Parts: sequence; structure tokens; C-alpha cells
Amino acid sequence: MDITNILQALKDILYFPLFKIKQTDVTLASLIVFTVVVILFVIMSRLFSRMIMSRVLSRMNIDRGTRYTLKRITEYSITTIGVIIAFQFINISLGGLAVIFGLLSVGIGFGLQNVTSNFVAGLILLFEKPIMVGDRIIVGQTEGDVEEINIRSTTVRSLNNISIIVPNSEFISSQVVNWSHGDPKVRLVVDIGVSYNSDLDLVLKTLHEIADENKDVLKSPTPDVIFREFGDSSWNLQLRVWILDPTRHHFIRSDINCAIVRKFRQNNIEIPFPQRDLHVRSPLPVPFLNEKKN
Repeated sequence: MDITNILQALKDILYFPLFKIKQTDVTLASLIVFTVVVILFVIMSRLFSRMIMSRVLSRMNIDRGTRYTLKRITEYSITTIGVIIAFQFINISLGGLAVIFGLLSVGIGFGLQNVTSNFVAGLILLFEKPIMVGDRIIVGQTEGDVEEINIRSTTVRSLNNISIIVPNSEFISSQVVNWSHGDPKVRLVVDIGVSYNSDLDLVLKTLHEIADENKDVLKSPTPDVIFREFGDSSWNLQLRVWILDPTRHHFIRSDINCAIVRKFRQNNIEIPFPQRDLHVRSPLPVPFLNEKKN
């Protein structure tokens, strides 16, 4: 077989009509062109968004989450334009696209509801921004920082440096605690119990000093000390302070707890152990046993 026959056979394979969309034959060659064009636009969208991030948005006074949202919107827009252009390369008009989307809607109805809901939820996360990249959140029992918001899922980096992939729909349908949403200031509450024999005024003064001496505690709003209740073996109080960086709340709480132990020991303030009274009674006589012996 000469080279001419080989080329003719290859041409027949590439241009053999696989199916039709709106009287337009779709061939293997057109599918290859379509795929190449889409891949090129995807690569171009990522390069362009990175260039915008590094040269434009990084120099503007915009928070990290907003920069990430603009980056993703740029990528999605360029990719969508690329898909439309790719369809034009294979001679499929907008009317043909309507047919394709109609077929996809049937597929969505039968088995892609989960993928579609995650995709729509991802768009909601990007535009409504209930969470953004860099936010400290709690999902279920896991606390971590949002690293990426993708089309289908969001990546959360836990405090143990473990990547947790969460479907986007979870953030829309479930409750999510966002420590960083809106105002970054958060209030930290530390519970303390002191002995009934303590000097109450000295306790209150010491707790205020601990709050004032901690560099991470804000001066405004001012820290508060609340006398909550008379406990079984202690006066139960709360030290309430405001901090600016919610990602450090574990470390700040630890620093305050350590300062409480040191300051209380210096001022002879007792933190009582939980006390329980145990009463042991002698067994009562059993009447029917005594009657049986008689």
C-alpha cells in the first residue's frame, strides 16, 4: 500500500460522519479540532489570570478572597468564550448549541444532579462570597483555612495540614462557621473558677491585668470580666476579650490560660479542684432473712 492510499484511508477515517447536529456532520477531525481549541483556551485563561493576579491585582488594595474571585471569573469567562469559538470551528451554530444543551439537560435530569448542584454552588460561593480563600472556617467538626474554590469542590487545609475536599453544595445546604466573614474581630471567652475564699476584687483586678498585658487582645472593645454564677465549689467567672486575628485564637487562649495560672499563683488566688461528697451507709437489715432463721 503506497503513501497515497494511506493518506486517503486516514482522511476517510477523520472525516467519516459520526453523528449530526442540526444538519451538520460531526466527524473525528472536527472533534479533535474542538478539543485542541478548548485546551488552548483553558491554558490561555490560566496564564492570563495568573498575569492579572501577579501584575495588576497584587498591587491593588484588594483582599485575598476578592482577588481569587476575580481570577476565577476571568478563567471561566475565557474558557466559555473558547468553547463557543470551538463550536464555530466545527460549523455548529448557536442553534446547534441549543440542541446540545438540551441533550445535556436530559443527562442532568438522569444522573448529573450532584455535579450540577456543586457547580451552581461553586458559582454562588464565588459571587455571593459567604466564604473566601483565606477564611478560617469550621465544617462539621473540622477547623481549617479555605485554600481553593473550584467548580465542583472547595479545598480546606486543616490545622493538622491535611487537605479536606468538601463538595460546594455542602457550604450552601449546611451550616458553616466562618471566623473571618465580614468583620475580622472575634470575641474570645475564657471560663475561670476561683475559690469561695478568694478576694473577689483582687480576682477581678488580676483578670483585667492579664487582658491588658496580652499583646493580641484589643483595647477596643474593652475586655470584660463577668461573674456568671455561684458554682458547687467555686465562683464561676468569664474573661471576655476581643482579638483581631481569628486564625490565632487557639494560641491566644493558651497564652491567656498560662497567664491566669501564673498571676493567680503570684496573688495566692486558688483555683479549686472539683469536689464531690461521698456518703457511705451501712447496709439495712433484710426482714425476711431474719424471719427465716427463726
